[in-house]
Amino acid sequence: MDRIQLSQLAKQLARGELTVDEFLAETSAAASAELPGVTLDLDRQRRCGYPEVVFGEGKSAQTLLSIFGEFASRDMPALATRLDADKQARLTKAFPTGRANQAARTFCLDGDRSSFREVVGRAAVVSAGSSDMPVAEEARETLAWMGIECELIHDVGVAGPHRLLSRVDELRRADVIVVVAGMEGALPSVVAGHVDCPVFAVPTSVGYGANFGGVAALLGMLNSCAANVAVVNIDAGFKAGYLAGLTITRRRYD
Repeated sequence: MDRIQLSQLAKQLARGELTVDEFLAETSAAASAELPGVTLDLDRQRRCGYPEVVFGEGKSAQTLLSIFGEFASRDMPALATRLDADKQARLTKAFPTGRANQAARTFCLDGDRSSFREVVGRAAVVSAGSSDMPVAEEARETLAWMGIECELIHDVGVAGPHRLLSRVDELRRADVIVVVAGMEGALPSVVAGHVDCPVFAVPTSVGYGANFGGVAALLGMLNSCAANVAVVNIDAGFKAGYLAGLTITRRRYD
C-alpha cells in the first residue's frame, strides 16, 4: 500500500467511514496471493508505482483468467502482454469491461486508478514502418494503461525522410518518445537529433536475413551518436512504454 492509499484510509477512519477493525484489515492486506501455479505480487504498486504486469506468453488461458479474477476482485488495474487471439477472446468474455488490442496482443482492466501517480506531461510513440506496428502498439497500450496521454506517429522511417520532418513539431511537444524500428534501426537517432527529451529506442525483429532477427537494429541503436537515446531489448514495446511512463510520472513542476 502506498502513501496515497494509506492517507485515504486514514481520512476515512477519521470521518468515521471505517471502523478500527476495517482500517487494520485494509492496512494489513496480504502482499501476495497464492493461485494455482502462480504467486501474484500484490505489493508491486507500493514498491514500484504500478501493479504487476502479466507476461501472457507461455501461460494457459485458465491461469490468466485466475490472475485477472484476482485483480478484478480487488478492483486493481491489470495488464497482460503477448496474448494470442484465443486468450484475448477468453479474457474479453470473462471480463467484458476490459480492453483487448489485437495488434498489440494485450488485454487490460482499468480498475481503481485513484492511487496512480499524478501525470504531468505527454509521450509520443513513433514507428518506422507498418511492420513495426505491433511493437509500437504494445508501447502505446502500456502508456494508456498507465494513464498517460500519448501521440501515435506511424510509418515515418528513414527511407522517406520528409515524412518525419513534417511531424517534428509534434515530436517537440512530447516529454518522452518511444521510437520503434527494424531493418538497420536508424530512426531513433534521427528523431533524437530533433528533440530535447529522452528517446527510448526499440529494435524490432523486422528485416531481411542480415538483420539477424533484430540484432542488426539493436547494435545500430546501441551505437547511436545521439546522446539522448537509450535502448531496450528486441521487440520490447512494453519495456519501452513502461520506462517512458515512469519518466513522465516522475516529472515535477515547481
